[in-house]
Amino acid sequence: MTTATRQEDAETAVDDTVPVERPRVGLSPERLKELTLVGTIVLTAVVFSLLVDDYASGRFFNRVTTSVAITAVLAIGETLVILTRNIDLSVGSIVGVTAYVTGEFVADHHDAAPLVAVGLAVAIGCGLGLVNGLLVAYGNVPAIVVTLGTLAIYRSWLIDHADSKSITADSLPDWVVELPRRTVFSMGELDLRVVFALTLVVVVVGQVVLSRLRWGRRLYAIGSNPDAAVQAGLPQRRLVLGAYAACGALSGLAGFLFLSRFGTITVVAGQGLELDAIGAAVVGGVSILGGGGTLVGALLGAVLIDVLDQSLARTNQISEFWRNAILGMLILAAVVGDVAVGRRFRRRWARAVREAGDA
Repeated sequence: MTTATRQEDAETAVDDTVPVERPRVGLSPERLKELTLVGTIVLTAVVFSLLVDDYASGRFFNRVTTSVAITAVLAIGETLVILTRNIDLSVGSIVGVTAYVTGEFVADHHDAAPLVAVGLAVAIGCGLGLVNGLLVAYGNVPAIVVTLGTLAIYRSWLIDHADSKSITADSLPDWVVELPRRTVFSMGELDLRVVFALTLVVVVVGQVVLSRLRWGRRLYAIGSNPDAAVQAGLPQRRLVLGAYAACGALSGLAGFLFLSRFGTITVVAGQGLELDAIGAAVVGGVSILGGGGTLVGALLGAVLIDVLDQSLARTNQISEFWRNAILGMLILAAVVGDVAVGRRFRRRWARAVREAGDA
C-alpha cells in the first residue's frame, strides 16, 4: 500500500468521525439545543408581551429581523473559527474597515452595480481574514493574541485613513440606504426583509457545507481532536486558514449590511460587535472547546440576544446597565450549561449511537 493510499484512508476515517447521516437514536445535542432556543425565544416574547403595551406587533418583528442580520452573519463567521478551537476578536474592526471603504467607493461611483459593492466588501474582509489565518495557522501564534492585535491594527488604520471624515447617508446611492427597508414579501404587518432573507440563505448554504461537504466535516474533526487530525494527515493549517478567510469574508458582508443600515459611518463603526458575535455563537450552542455547534444554533442565539435587547429597551423600569448585565448573565449561563450539561448529554447520545450501530 502506498503512502498516498494510507493517507487517503486515514483522512476518510477522520471524516467519518462527523458522519453525514446518523442512526436514529432520538434528538442529537445540537437539535435539542436549537429546540430549546426556539422555546426560549417564544417564552421571552410571551413574557414581554404581558409587560409591554403593543409589544406583539409586526413593527417589532420587522425591527428585530432587520437589526439581527449583522450580528447573525458575524456569528456564522465566528462559528467557523470556533469550530477549529480558535477565535477571532477582530471581526468588529473588519466590519468598520469594510463599511467605510465600501462607503467611499459607492459614494464616488453611484452607478456601480450592487454586486460590485458587495463583492468589494467581501473581498476586503476575506483579505483581512487571511492575514489572521496566516499568523495563526502558519505563524503558530495563539489566535487570541493575533486577533486582539489585528483588532487594534485594523481600527488604527481606519482612523488614519478616515482622517476625521465620516461617510454620510446623503452621499450614498439610494439603493444602499433603502436596502434595509426592502422586502421579499409581506403578510399583513409582517415583512420578510431582504437583509434577513440574505442571512437565512447564508445560514442554509453554510450549514449544508458544514454537514455535507468534506471541508466542513474536517472543521469539526480538527476541532474535536486536533492530534488525531494531524496524525491522520488532514491539512490542518489550510483548514484553519480557510476558516479565517471565510470568517473575514462574512465580516465584510456584515460591513456592507452595517453601511446600508446606518448610512453614516465613522471610525468607530462596528466597535464591540465581536463580543455580540461570540456571545450569539456561544448562546447558540457552539462549543468554546471546538468541534461542536451549528450555524442554525448561532442564528437562533443572535435572534434571542436581539429579542432580549430590544425587549429590555422597551421596558422603562430596567436601566441600560441592567440590560447589559442580563445579557452578560445569559452568555455566562450558556457557557456553564454547555460545559456542565452538554458533555454529559453528548456522552449519553454517543453511547446510544454505538448501541444502535451494534444492533
